Amino acid sequence: MFRLYLPLLCLSLAFTAAAAEGPRSVTVGGSASLSAPPDMARISMAVIARHPALATAREQAGKVTADFLALCGRLGIPDAKIQTTGVRMQPEYRWDQQAGQQRLLGYLVQRELLVELDDLDLLGPLLEAAADAGVNQVSPPQLDSSARDSLHREALAAAARNARDNAAALAAALGARLGAVLSVQAQELGPMPPQPVMMRA
Repeated sequence: MFRLYLPLLCLSLAFTAAAAEGPRSVTVGGSASLSAPPDMARISMAVIARHPALATAREQAGKVTADFLALCGRLGIPDAKIQTTGVRMQPEYRWDQQAGQQRLLGYLVQRELLVELDDLDLLGPLLEAAADAGVNQVSPPQLDSSARDSLHREALAAAARNARDNAAALAAALGARLGAVLSVQAQELGPMPPQPVMMRA
């Protein structure tokens, strides 16, 4: 379940005490969280190749990437949903104790990919395709909801109502009358990461 948190919404409101001591203000906090089933995912991957020859390492990384893209095409994933987010090439050395100097072992070529899925049913087949193609690294999928913007607005409104109710309760306890909102500050946390589940056989 995708959950959007707005943990703190601070309202500064004016209120007037019953004893007519003049306008005062109070700052209160409100919070809200809304959830929705995830319907999209982002998966970061990396293709890593090592070889004594830079050209060969580049060729190997390119072949794995091409094979993976071909498998994505068979799954019906549009090219626009697959991005190359970075390419890194660097020499790799090893310290030669006997010679007292660094020796070149070869070269590392790394291509980083980001795949966005609008259909979570393709998540399993995509991960299988990555393994079949020889993709070296696959990060845990980041689940999201296409309703994020509407959830954000609803959570803001709910947090504001919660803060206003807190202010009203505080003013009533002080024998005061609640006035207009003087300022608003919102602090947001993103979706909570999935928690590990323990199972007993």
